[in-house]
Amino acid sequence: MSDDAPIRCHFDARLMPHRSLSRRGFHLLMASVTVAFALIGLSFWSLGAWPVAGFCGLEVLLIWGAFELNYRSGKAHETVRLDQENLVVTHVDARGRATVWRFEPAWVRVSLDRPGEEDSTLSLASHGRRLVIGAFLTPGERTEVADALGDALRRWRNALAPL
Repeated sequence: MSDDAPIRCHFDARLMPHRSLSRRGFHLLMASVTVAFALIGLSFWSLGAWPVAGFCGLEVLLIWGAFELNYRSGKAHETVRLDQENLVVTHVDARGRATVWRFEPAWVRVSLDRPGEEDSTLSLASHGRRLVIGAFLTPGERTEVADALGDALRRWRNALAPL
């Protein structure tokens, strides 16, 4: 293959954790929680139980912090790319650090144990190495990725087979 020949991509997927609450929804939720806890805190303050107001503020901060940690972990993702020469899996953690694994596509096996179950595992295996991918996906999404990647690998192998 010459250096200037374009590399054909047979499969390219970006796997990301699902977040059901958008940033706008988060802001609306936090505004509602803040107002509710402020009303509770003020009512206790007016009854003379002023320390309760501080705890209400602390609860708002804890809820906000929990959601921020959740959103931060949602920045993690994986890319799976099959081109003419390699199957490359890149895992990017929540801090942006990337780890890359390369597999020879002719030897990779895609396996999904216990399909459809919550604790199912999607993995790639080759030459004694095993890599679990898409651990944050739903069972249905893991099945979709396993089927699509398995099909792409079959097409890749068939393209190499002599006629």
